[in-house]
Amino acid sequence: MRALALGLVTLLTAAACGQGAVRIEPPKPDPATARLCEGLRLPEKVNGLSRRDTEPDSPLTAAWGAPAIALRCGVPRPAALQPVSRLMTINGVDWFGQPADRPVTWTAVARQAYVEVTVPAKYAPPGDVLIELGEAIKATIPAKPEGQV
Repeated sequence: MRALALGLVTLLTAAACGQGAVRIEPPKPDPATARLCEGLRLPEKVNGLSRRDTEPDSPLTAAWGAPAIALRCGVPRPAALQPVSRLMTINGVDWFGQPADRPVTWTAVARQAYVEVTVPAKYAPPGDVLIELGEAIKATIPAKPEGQV
């Protein structure tokens, strides 16, 4: 729950910043996960929105548009994620949405690194954003063995 609250605070900070740098707290993954995330080649535009600088500058974070679509690679496994959790699969990437009743934060799961994407309500439904970012995730972050989330 604390991680979700931190993500929402980050989103609110990002939304208030206009077109300047977006404040996104970088995760602190282990070295192997950090290497995977540093190899993530993200698009310059997502949902037609241009990429923005993040503060602090980190290869583990990215943002697009205003309000910002925010990405963090190498986050911890979502605390609410269970083997029976409902996932949305888009083009071979499994996404776990939180909160469950109206997801704002989506985490790519069943990958060797968890990638969190916060999609403001302005861009609902989030499918296009997840499709575009999912392609880069699928190409860079290997899947976990079958059945592991």
